[in-house]
Amino acid sequence: MQHLDVNFLSIQDGINTNTATGRFTFNIFASLAEFEREIISERTKAGLISARARGRKGGRPPGYGKETMKKIKAVKTLYDASDSPSVQDIADSLKISRATCYRYLKAHDKMDNDLNK
Repeated sequence: MQHLDVNFLSIQDGINTNTATGRFTFNIFASLAEFEREIISERTKAGLISARARGRKGGRPPGYGKETMKKIKAVKTLYDASDSPSVQDIADSLKISRATCYRYLKAHDKMDNDLNK
């Protein structure tokens, strides 16, 4: 801040970067804040490593719920039918987006591949 000729003045805390004491105090607070951020980061990383060592996995649980599985099967059944409607018609009938319809088809194919391994 000093090279930009900008000073900090805190009336409540008595910090004024125009003075040597104020700059010193400001630098101490800045160093403490940086130190605290690094400590939090180190603890977080150590906690994640420890959790992984205990077999824990982070993130969202894998898989789909019962209702979603029903929709995935319905999309696949309609898509594979001999008189197959368009993907947009399938999506409209199930009240899902076309992108979700394609995502469900991909998920169904992935589940089939996983079962056939």
